[in-house]
Amino acid sequence: MYELELHKIMQAELIRRADNERLIREVRRNRRANRGSARKEAERTVSADRDRERFAHAA
Repeated sequence: MYELELHKIMQAELIRRADNERLIREVRRNRRANRGSARKEAERTVSADRDRERFAHAA
């Protein structure tokens, strides 16, 4: 009986650890995706400025 209780406790602990690691991976994936999209937006802003002329035309 004691071994069965230990087995159930260890099984529950392993399930909790797996859920926690899964959550950590999901958070990291989302952060990485957000950083990538932020870089793309920043690049778009810079490229939009390139279309505009930097210097005034000479008279």
